Amino acid sequence: MSNSPSNDTFIPHLIPVPHWSRHHDWPPIGGLRSLIFNRHQNGFDKVVKKVGRRILIDEAAFFQWVAEQKEGSKKNVKS
Repeated sequence: MSNSPSNDTFIPHLIPVPHWSRHHDWPPIGGLRSLIFNRHQNGFDKVVKKVGRRILIDEAAFFQWVAEQKEGSKKNVKS
């Protein structure tokens, strides 16, 4: 019996907010906290996972959110 997850099981990479800068240069912790604070207005609530009092960032959801923001800004540009 193996302890490793099967190929069809996706395990998200969750990063505690204080450790974000160990993995990524952008956004800085202050900017990340601002996104978290305004998460219900900016759609960042899809990225944030709360476990008790600890706030974790779903890394894959973060990059999906960034891609959606870029696409959204193109849609708002008038020709």
